[in-house]
Amino acid sequence: MPVRGSLVCLMSLVSLMSFACREPERLPQASLSVAGALRSDDNQGYARAIEPREFSFPKDHGPHPEFRTEWWYYTGNLSTQEGRRFGFQLTFFRSAFAPSMPERSSKWATRQAYLAHFTVSDIDGGRFHSFERWSRGALGLAGSRGEPFRVWLEDWSAEGDSTMRLRAAEDGIALDLVLQPGKPPVLQGVRGLSQKSAEPGNASYYYSLTRMPASGTVSLGNERFAVSGLAWMDREWSTSSLGQDQVGWDWFALQLGDGQDLMLYQLRRKDGTPDPASKGTLVGPRGESRHLDLQDFELEVTDWWESPRSGARYPAGWRLRIPSGNLDLRIEPLLAGQELDVSFQYWEGAVRVEGASRGQPVRGRGYVEMTGYTEALPR
Repeated sequence: MPVRGSLVCLMSLVSLMSFACREPERLPQASLSVAGALRSDDNQGYARAIEPREFSFPKDHGPHPEFRTEWWYYTGNLSTQEGRRFGFQLTFFRSAFAPSMPERSSKWATRQAYLAHFTVSDIDGGRFHSFERWSRGALGLAGSRGEPFRVWLEDWSAEGDSTMRLRAAEDGIALDLVLQPGKPPVLQGVRGLSQKSAEPGNASYYYSLTRMPASGTVSLGNERFAVSGLAWMDREWSTSSLGQDQVGWDWFALQLGDGQDLMLYQLRRKDGTPDPASKGTLVGPRGESRHLDLQDFELEVTDWWESPRSGARYPAGWRLRIPSGNLDLRIEPLLAGQELDVSFQYWEGAVRVEGASRGQPVRGRGYVEMTGYTEALPR
């Protein structure tokens, strides 16, 4: 993903905690937007993504506290043996209050804040469930570590180095999955450096595990379902990303039946046109990858959906063409209403794919995220 939509909630959390000792009437009022949060000018003292680096696995699954923000992003499509379908999202975000912190005696002392989002799309039941948590990175409430890898917020967690386990539960909705490694990690952008705008340093270090066989359980109230399917892990860390003219993005993670995987994001400018920094990666069945620039793909919106909650009007169908890859795909949500009901509205959900690959019919599943379709929210 270029920079994920719910990161703005984490920036909100950082602001809230920074002012936690003030009187309520003195709390600042701010208008939050995803793009605004990711255009912060306060980057002194943090590392920035300037040039490609060497990656080391599983070490890089762990935290990179010298950067201001990072996230661990898991999505996937699951089904029971009888064919009942589910989508899921489990994501963890870390953001720093400051690049360093003086010695303090309080056990609450920390310079890190964590936020997590958990969703389950009950496709055949026609229900979408979304939850949010946030906490300081202190007293074991939330945190991340390297080898062995683990990131957690209370009892929501992702852990393991090659094989990973995901666990989350809220209000009777629960997820417990084991993810196998599948294909090797794919370095996005230029050897893992994903440039998001023209300014040097407006970039992230970004890799993906694009096809992780998944198995486990999904629980809805008193019902418990044994499920299997495919998951996708996106991993990024950065200090700044977006340029002044960028307002949102549409991000696609698609797993095709012929063994190919596709990550693609189209950044949108204020005038509605695609930004030249929009990019993608086409991953072959054996894990070989090919970089895509904006001129290498054509993305056309074919349908729209209006949220009854936020009033936002989101794309609800696309035609995607990649001539150099001989791909012509139609993408549709498996459930229209997959807008998260959390601190900041954005749409992220399971999709179906149909079309042609190298002249042959192909189907697939995936996830799409859309941000920048709602107005900035007063906080």
